[in-house]
Amino acid sequence: MATDPPAGDLHLANVTKRFGPFLAVDELSLTVPQGAFFALLGASGCGKTTTLRMVAGLEQPTSGQVRLGDRDITRLRPYRRPVNTVFQSYALFPHLSIAENVAFGLRRRGIRDVKAQVEQMLELVQLGGFGPRRPQQLSGGQQQRVALARALINHPQVLLLDEPLGALDLKLRRQMQTELKRIQTEVGITFVHVTHDQEEAMTMADTVAVMHAGRIEQLGPPAQMYEFPATAFVANFLGQSNLIAGEVTGRSGDDVTVSAYGSRFTVPAARSRSVDGPVHLGVRPEKLALARDADSVPSGAQSVAGIVTDLAYLGVSTQYQVRTGWGTELSVFSPNIGSGPGGGSGGADGQLLPVGADVVAYWQPAHAFLLAREPGAGDQTTPLLDEAVPAS
Repeated sequence: MATDPPAGDLHLANVTKRFGPFLAVDELSLTVPQGAFFALLGASGCGKTTTLRMVAGLEQPTSGQVRLGDRDITRLRPYRRPVNTVFQSYALFPHLSIAENVAFGLRRRGIRDVKAQVEQMLELVQLGGFGPRRPQQLSGGQQQRVALARALINHPQVLLLDEPLGALDLKLRRQMQTELKRIQTEVGITFVHVTHDQEEAMTMADTVAVMHAGRIEQLGPPAQMYEFPATAFVANFLGQSNLIAGEVTGRSGDDVTVSAYGSRFTVPAARSRSVDGPVHLGVRPEKLALARDADSVPSGAQSVAGIVTDLAYLGVSTQYQVRTGWGTELSVFSPNIGSGPGGGSGGADGQLLPVGADVVAYWQPAHAFLLAREPGAGDQTTPLLDEAVPAS
């Protein structure tokens, strides 16, 4: 695929956007490396789409600068930027064929011989031979691929994707996640993807930036952010977390010691964002396991006793809610792998643990993490089967 000379990294420097008294984006600075698949992840109203629109030129920053490489594009009109956008609504022309929809941008630029480029684009999105059809003859996923081909045929230096899969059902959405990643790898241009869907961001992006209230809460590779979140917001937005309120009491070798509800816990210092004062001790639900009694807890593990208050069998796992002695409910995701120590479904015999059962939830200290806690803030847990990601 022929492209223009590389534009370089995308830089946003202290970008702020106000709509009257409302601060939508607050002094945001970030760099998207050339050729990266970058995801802006956040709930509705966090500023992610406004940020995307400022890159596209559809909104002007109140202050700050947008650059592509060494080129300042902050005040350039949208059509003068080497940027294209794919929206959630496909915006295809119903009276035009698929081929003519894809060729639209080339036609506007006065290019007459478009057949070869259109065929190449349709092959890229796995719609070879669909050129003569009309949009209404295609499924939602196929229409989204047409919209993608129409954007890519213009050879943008940056492709912006604004919730592009939000209108698709779950199966199609997952198929398109794989397709988008394949296409981005093949064409090698910068993709900036806005979404509220954590799975979407983690599946496709090289780098994820979690936005909250117009700011970046944390930015990094998905696995790193999931395993070692920087804040309580990130811990409960990028996946689910059990956050137990405690106080740091000191150090023990390479570990930080924490007191919480009369019990003593340790967390490796390397997995501690805070090493003094009030903290949240975090453990992901899938890192927890259940035992019938304290004698069944493996050596070296840390544990909390409780009672099963709810469960949901999901085939691949069973999700439990366990109420602790101090009243907090912990989420425990137990993989259904058959009988064995800890029980594939929670019990030592591999059977489901019933509501009301006395259990001990345990975890390895190396799987926990420590976050700074605002004084007075309590435990934070996510409800059973909650997605932890608000709908857009």
